[in-house]
Amino acid sequence: VHLVESGGGVVQPGGSLRLSCGASGFNFSLFAMSWVRQAPGKGPEWVSSVDTATKTSYATAVKGRFIISRDNAKDTLYLQMNNLKPEDTALYYCVREWGVQAPFSPHRGQGTQVTVSS
Repeated sequence: VHLVESGGGVVQPGGSLRLSCGASGFNFSLFAMSWVRQAPGKGPEWVSSVDTATKTSYATAVKGRFIISRDNAKDTLYLQMNNLKPEDTALYYCVREWGVQAPFSPHRGQGTQVTVSS
């Protein structure tokens, strides 16, 4: 399992970013995928999941602002993040797992840093 995230950066509050996660080493289309984040000094936090079809789920903190999606033809997972807040600052990484178990999965990438600051 190989997962590589990209798209992080520094953005002002209210701004947007789109994260991508390229997958290889397994049949991407057969697995649910998630985004997890970890802020400095805090434990990992589940953000969002998408199943093998179109069912999605979001943490309360990001619902209505973030959109998770996948392109099985490209073996890629996405996270569109809108109306970003300083509390969204964290290392974001993709995980091969569904739901609140995602932070405990060993199948994860190295992450991409998102910093929301004015």
